[in-house]
Amino acid sequence: MAKSKEIRVTINLECINCAENFEKRCRGISRYTTQKNRRNTSMRLELKKFCRYCGGHTIHKEIKK
Repeated sequence: MAKSKEIRVTINLECINCAENFEKRCRGISRYTTQKNRRNTSMRLELKKFCRYCGGHTIHKEIKK
């Protein structure tokens, strides 16, 4: 039998403010690891999470591994 695709996949979320200004500050990039259901959320995930480098809640987008 063929192996089916997993419904739940592990993804990485990255702060968009840190990614854009990484060269200027050089403090780091905030990343979170979470899971999503492929059937319910087929598009890229965006969540508002706390970034310790920016010092506040910012938008974190799903990135490729």
